[in-house]
Amino acid sequence: MLTAHYFTPTADIRRLTEIAEIKAAFDSGQGLLWVDISEITPADSTLLQEQFHFHHLAVEDCVSKKTHTAKIDDFEKYLFIIVNGIAMTQDEDVFEPEQLALFLGQNFVVSAHHPPFHCIDYVNSMVQRDGRPMKRGSDYLAHAIFDTLTDDILPVIDVLDKKAGDLEEHTISIAPVPTALQDILQLKHSSGQLHRTLIPQREVLNRLSRGEFSLISKDIRIFFRDIYDHVVQIEDLNLTLRDNFDNALSLYMSAVANRQNETMRVLSIVATIFMPLTLIAGIYGMNFENMPELKWRWGYFGVLALMMICVIIVLLWYRSQGWITWGKKKKIITPNSQHTQSERAKSR
Repeated sequence: MLTAHYFTPTADIRRLTEIAEIKAAFDSGQGLLWVDISEITPADSTLLQEQFHFHHLAVEDCVSKKTHTAKIDDFEKYLFIIVNGIAMTQDEDVFEPEQLALFLGQNFVVSAHHPPFHCIDYVNSMVQRDGRPMKRGSDYLAHAIFDTLTDDILPVIDVLDKKAGDLEEHTISIAPVPTALQDILQLKHSSGQLHRTLIPQREVLNRLSRGEFSLISKDIRIFFRDIYDHVVQIEDLNLTLRDNFDNALSLYMSAVANRQNETMRVLSIVATIFMPLTLIAGIYGMNFENMPELKWRWGYFGVLALMMICVIIVLLWYRSQGWITWGKKKKIITPNSQHTQSERAKSR
């Protein structure tokens, strides 16, 4: 779908619907033309190449459904810029980059993308309301699009931060949630995807802000620098989240290992208790004719009593070593309870 707005030399905003009108505004070299192509198709490449005379390699990058790394190419009369937004999939733990391509000239901006972008819709609404983003030139219009695109990444950071808090609760629980490991690995992947998206994008914004291109006026460079600073801040937050996910993974593995150790400890205690019982049963299970205890009237009950005594001795020894405990639990005194007890002592 093609949408075109034209800021005329007389400071009027017109919406163009005919290709001939768009071509005339593009060739006039006056005013500012913004053409947005949503859900771009190979058929749109004809318009970009034959009507706007853009380089065929840049047009191929626009039409391709493959997401390219953020970059900027200087074609003298215009800049070709690719930036990436972050789209949330049906699975809230998975984020995928979405490509936005931009041709930036002295009197035109042509944006092309496959999925709809909130930043395009937002700037479009501003243009229709008062035309403000287009009144300061093509470079400021590009800034408005990139600025909104960057702000739209912040909700992704918020989602990752909330997930990190939930994972911390799951990993430090007595019984780790079975799906926690999969969640941690998925969030680490999403955080890594965000990192790989932001790093080249940060370099693109840095180049736009340092006066490398004549199409970016001196007054507008500071705005691109502001976006660059925002991207750096987002990347710092993302790195902190990546550390949190690494810590959550370590905590989860430690919790699983501790639980396995506890299970092995219980099994070892049970096996050790039955060792003397097995020995006694084995001795009296031997088929010897001369075993006086077998003819004793109370022999059966005596062997059971001996087994019980062995169990009690083993349990008492375990308790003396601190391997098992029983009885009343020690009362845990919290700061509030200490405060209450001190007040009671003073009242006495």
